[in-house]
Amino acid sequence: MIQQSTFDFLKKLKKNNNKEWFDKNRKTYEAARNELIQFLTVLIEKAGKWDERLKTLDPKKSIFRINRDIRFSANKDPYKTNMGAWLSPTGKNSNGPGYYLHLEPGGCFIAGGIYMPEAPVLKAIRQEIDYNFKDFQKLLKQKDFKNYFGDLGGEKLKTTPKDYDKDNPAIEYLKLKSFTMIHHMDDSELTEKDIAEKINKIFKAMQPMNLFLASALETE
Repeated sequence: MIQQSTFDFLKKLKKNNNKEWFDKNRKTYEAARNELIQFLTVLIEKAGKWDERLKTLDPKKSIFRINRDIRFSANKDPYKTNMGAWLSPTGKNSNGPGYYLHLEPGGCFIAGGIYMPEAPVLKAIRQEIDYNFKDFQKLLKQKDFKNYFGDLGGEKLKTTPKDYDKDNPAIEYLKLKSFTMIHHMDDSELTEKDIAEKINKIFKAMQPMNLFLASALETE
């Protein structure tokens, strides 16, 4: 489970987002990071039982840096006020689908799929949905999928995407610019003893859709 101390640190960081404060509290951050690594180790072990490709993931390399890239941002706060990790069979920096854990006081969630893919990948996914819409619909109707995520989400185009007719039965999904599954959680849930098993079940419910999205990339 995630310790309350991790959320306490992130709350304080939000109020003191500067290098001087962070340096003074670096040991607390390192303790939170090490705790997350241990938690990911458990998640990877559990997920590896239903997807062997996840077994070889390095939890240390799955965590996102807490430092923000402020070069092109109006917000010059040097640190993120959340901690996140991305588990993907094709690696953290790939275009492929995966599984995401987001820890942020008052904004925790579990997510999966593909976020804002590049144009060739986006085109391939839309084509896969168009060609295999019946199979795609079956995934959306799966009990666990509906219970955990409701629907596939993401930012949408306001107009019909190029090469597709507005009357296409899949048009609302073809308008998507991201293909994500999101399950929000209360902070208190993350501190429960059985949370690793709960998250594992949520991740497993994402797998069929992730496999569908991955199949689009294999044929691009």
